[in-house]
Amino acid sequence: MKELTPNIFVLACPSREIFSRISGKWTIMILLCLEKTPKRFNELKKVIDGISQKVLTENLRSLERDGLILRKVISSRPIKVEYSSTHLSLELLGILSELKDWTEGSMKLIMSHNEKYDRELNKEQIRKSA
Repeated sequence: MKELTPNIFVLACPSREIFSRISGKWTIMILLCLEKTPKRFNELKKVIDGISQKVLTENLRSLERDGLILRKVISSRPIKVEYSSTHLSLELLGILSELKDWTEGSMKLIMSHNEKYDRELNKEQIRKSA
């Protein structure tokens, strides 16, 4: 059997599915939240504004399955569950942290470009309807 060479541009390559999972907005936010310290479910839900309980649960399971987070059950009353980064995700987090910093640092400039584009589009639509 021929060994598969990873290539996200090939439809049948498993790397495409992995790329899709790790590039999702919720995945990135969850991993960034767990970068420095472990967190419990409700802590994550509180920090990540707008994520539903269902979506958070689905993403945590997917990340655990991929080996990007560790789920630890703490024997206490009541039982607590904590999520933390793994060695695999720490490597990815270097890239994601840079992406986060670039996004936040470029936000105003990008918003300015959006406003300019929208103004020009609006002018074009007014010209066409006149």
